Amino acid sequence: MSVLDDPSVYQRIDSGNTRTLIRDLPRQCRVAWREGQALELPPDYRDVDKVVILGMGGLVIAGDLLRSLAALESRVPIFVHRDYGLPLLVDERTLVIAMSYSGDTEETVSAFEAALGTRAKKLVIAAGGRLLAVARANGIPAFVFGYKSTVRGALGFGLMPLLAVAEKLGMVGSKGDDVEESAILMEHMAGRIGEHVPLKRNHAKHLAVRLQGHLPVVYGAGIFADVARRWKTQFNENSKLWCFWEELPEANHNAIVGFALPEQIAKRALVIFLRGAALHPRVRFRYEFTRQALDEAGVASETVDAEGKSLLAQMLSAIFFGDYVSLYLAIQAGVDPSPTTVIGDLKRWMAEQTT
Repeated sequence: MSVLDDPSVYQRIDSGNTRTLIRDLPRQCRVAWREGQALELPPDYRDVDKVVILGMGGLVIAGDLLRSLAALESRVPIFVHRDYGLPLLVDERTLVIAMSYSGDTEETVSAFEAALGTRAKKLVIAAGGRLLAVARANGIPAFVFGYKSTVRGALGFGLMPLLAVAEKLGMVGSKGDDVEESAILMEHMAGRIGEHVPLKRNHAKHLAVRLQGHLPVVYGAGIFADVARRWKTQFNENSKLWCFWEELPEANHNAIVGFALPEQIAKRALVIFLRGAALHPRVRFRYEFTRQALDEAGVASETVDAEGKSLLAQMLSAIFFGDYVSLYLAIQAGVDPSPTTVIGDLKRWMAEQTT
């Protein structure tokens, strides 16, 4: 029996129940969407010409996903700011959204406190902490959630309120049907790639086995570029692996030149192409040529096809698949997917530093 098919191994290794959090994403999205619909915003929040989303790590990836979706429907640009301070473009017609699971993320708190000195519209998405306290003290709208999870396991509580806000402000069309399609699709996928499905007919487990001993590099284009980023961070945090991501067609203008060297890395790398119906037809040709170039350079590759009709469903189905692969990589390696000890160490060390 494969270690990936042994329920006792999951119970022994996965102390934080990452497998349950992954499986819960469809339900989480439904709940977060419903709660996001109930969020009330002042009428003048519709009078914005740009959105700046502040955040770090596993929650703010939702901002990247929203940006990709909204870019196809809205003339209002969305920027994701992963840093201290505030971009100079913020003014009275900017909606600044600060996202942090704990509400205490150092960089995000710094940026949001800088925003308090501007006339920008403001919104907080958090489970508590300083961000929520500042929002309440200043009468700033807040989406508050109490979902108990790792930060990266609460993606639905990042993406769904953002999507609901974008809908309320007229930046995107009605998304209720897309949310439900996505949830149903992920539930069906769990019946095909969940940990109870044996390796011999589980494509996510197969990919994890294929990746064992390799350096993953995830390629995505269009709406799948930021999905590739999510795969990368899930491999980092859940699987405790180095992983990189590339965006097409940009990678065809630089990365493609370096496929073969150094030879030792080329032999160890495995490229994963995220593909789906949403891809531009010309990009599909680029996927084909890039894969051929990898083959010629001796670099292995695999393709994962997103499912669903709506863009949201295609995004979330590809994310869901990648989350399961990251779990199986951790189980194979015998490492607990839940803890991110070094990140906690860094935060404590930073708290001791003075400038």
